[in-house]
Amino acid sequence: MRAALHGGASAAGIVLCALCCGLFLAFLRVAHLRILALAAGTPPPALAPRHATAAVLCAMAMAVCAAVLVV
Repeated sequence: MRAALHGGASAAGIVLCALCCGLFLAFLRVAHLRILALAAGTPPPALAPRHATAAVLCAMAMAVCAAVLVV
């Protein structure tokens, strides 16, 4: 966030910061669901393709947002 707001708070910088925060929270949610499945005590089911895709897309989108904020 510091990189986005360093030269002053612009609307685009604030939107990108909010987007990065939202993507990070979504990534944490997917990770939390997986941890709960692994901690259940029974053999864990395979990671659902939907959850795997969501985790990958969140990570890639966060990387793109971070690159845009730095540049």
